[in-house]
Amino acid sequence: MSHRLKVVIVGAGIVGAATARVLARSGCDVTVLDRGASAGGTSSGGEGNILVSDKGPGAELRLTQRSLAAWARVREELRDELPAGFPDLEFEHKGGLVAATTATGAEALLAFAASQRTAGVVAEVVDAHRAHELEPDLTRDLTAAVLYPQDAQVQPVIATEALLAAARRHGARIRQGVEALGPVLSGPTITGVRTSAGPIPADAVVIAAGPWSGDVAARFGVTLPVRPRRGTVLVTARMRQRVFHKVYDADYVGAVGSGAADLMVSSVVESTAAGTVLIGSSRERRGFDDRIEARVLAALAAKAMLLFPFLAGVQVIRAYGGFRPFVPDHLPVIGEDPRLPGLWHATGHEGAGIGLSLATADLLHDQLLGLATGDDLGHEFRPDRPSLTPHLEGAAA
Repeated sequence: MSHRLKVVIVGAGIVGAATARVLARSGCDVTVLDRGASAGGTSSGGEGNILVSDKGPGAELRLTQRSLAAWARVREELRDELPAGFPDLEFEHKGGLVAATTATGAEALLAFAASQRTAGVVAEVVDAHRAHELEPDLTRDLTAAVLYPQDAQVQPVIATEALLAAARRHGARIRQGVEALGPVLSGPTITGVRTSAGPIPADAVVIAAGPWSGDVAARFGVTLPVRPRRGTVLVTARMRQRVFHKVYDADYVGAVGSGAADLMVSSVVESTAAGTVLIGSSRERRGFDDRIEARVLAALAAKAMLLFPFLAGVQVIRAYGGFRPFVPDHLPVIGEDPRLPGLWHATGHEGAGIGLSLATADLLHDQLLGLATGDDLGHEFRPDRPSLTPHLEGAAA
């Protein structure tokens, strides 16, 4: 190309990393900025889920299905792009098992699974005998269960660092400890970024700062309704493996789709390669308050024991939390901001950013480079979509 497109990406989490890699592979001049360490925010605070089980038919499910295919492809590509000895991504199609313990929960779960099957999701209704073959320690108080064999998981920090390492191999620069302060403008158009380390020229700026994206967007003179949604996870002591899938109660889907600010807790239980068990999940909007509270831990533990009674006798060794990027209409924001030419967004994935990172990067790549995609999926996530427009205010500074 006669002019290499200069792209500055704000945020070195997994979405920024995936975007940097795919753009650098296409020959773009890419710089990634992060005011902290890479994978230091939301990407380090989750379980690495790539789930179809919690998504109904629609744009986000289609993006997830595209991302699952992308993970299979990119895993193979990274074998050639990473140095020998780089840690394994720990990608695993471990599958998900969703369990209901009430008649109301069973009715909702079975109806939801039926709708998903119409969109190509493998959602297998299993009886109690089969459920206990899959998970011998699961509660006997089952009213329904659905197996989702397509659900997968990846180690999120390793995956982020792998994508960044591959981006570097293709010429990208990763600048940690550098903060984006605002745009450099030529008339109404971005020509660079003001940073704590001086200006950086850019034809395009991508905000991929997770729950901090709203704050970053404000520095560029636009309002973006991305807010932090707090989550907390309990970690048990190591034990022999007694949980074999990602197992969660049927309330989880409702919690994911809720816009409530108050504390919501549903049970999500899974084992790790290290032999611990992770117990989630809570959702609460309280700004960037990062305190871990006893009331949340108690609620998580109580819910988990309803699914796996044996957990009552297991020691918890620690708890950790993080912030998901919440958007009012529960869809990611991907695409160019019509209020400021040259400003792009790749954020708002809430708890699905790990899984959706590769498909998000591919969408943004095609849009930035003006490539025809053959479908209209990207339009579903544009910043000026009708469901988000009421929440948008502000023009270029």
